[in-house]
Amino acid sequence: MSADKVRPTKLKFKGEKTKKKRKRDDDGVSSSKQRRIEEEEAPDTWVMPESPAEIRGPTFIIHPSDPSPISVNFDSTRNKIILHPLDKEGTSESTSLLGREPTEVAQVWVTTRVAGSPTINLRTGTGEGKFLSCDKHGIVSAIREARGPEEEWTPVVLPDGMVAFMNVYENYLSVDEVAGGALQLRGDSEEVGFKERFWIKIQSKYKREVHEEKKKREAGSEMTVIDEGSVNRLHQAWGAGRSVTSKDDKKELKRAQKEGRLAEALLDRRSKLKSDRFC
Repeated sequence: MSADKVRPTKLKFKGEKTKKKRKRDDDGVSSSKQRRIEEEEAPDTWVMPESPAEIRGPTFIIHPSDPSPISVNFDSTRNKIILHPLDKEGTSESTSLLGREPTEVAQVWVTTRVAGSPTINLRTGTGEGKFLSCDKHGIVSAIREARGPEEEWTPVVLPDGMVAFMNVYENYLSVDEVAGGALQLRGDSEEVGFKERFWIKIQSKYKREVHEEKKKREAGSEMTVIDEGSVNRLHQAWGAGRSVTSKDDKKELKRAQKEGRLAEALLDRRSKLKSDRFC
């Protein structure tokens, strides 16, 4: 057997298309610049979110602990959250913390949210899909398959780009050291400090989706001229917008308006026009 260490490869999800490698152009474009362009175009490139709304889809959570940064993993075999040291993966020393990418499915959480809600749910990417939750005592776990208030987290993007997670009890997720030097997650911190700050990475295609949805909303919110009469005739009249009127109806309504009984006349006319006897 070879004595070389097994290098971790880029994590790929089932169904993803393999990105074709591009050769260097003859016009002298540098390989680093070309690689950067390809990464911007690749939908599965891991990037950092700039706003809470961009946190969706597969999510990689890192904490810059000392001496080794850690990732928040889920062990589906033991049904337990694991804080895994990233230095044990044998990644090149030249790779910066922000350049790290998940190398196994256990490192990936799936972020979902209800449309229009500021809160998110973090579901495990392995096993049966358990949600990250925190009870009133600050105990963090991932054992529930259904989501409730304790499975809701409010992401707060800090000025330096790091993210803090606030639970329903208005406390923050943190990395705590227990007896023996082991690390575990807690959810009872009242303030945001070093232990409560995480680096988050998402896939670029979900970040682009947020910007595209924002553009569609802005385009749809532009003021347009609406013919109120035609809209009411289409959506509020009987017979799919068919107007049932006659000269006698108009005369009767004008007479009722002069006599001050227009509302009563409209109700009488409405009862006569109804074809549904159960209305």
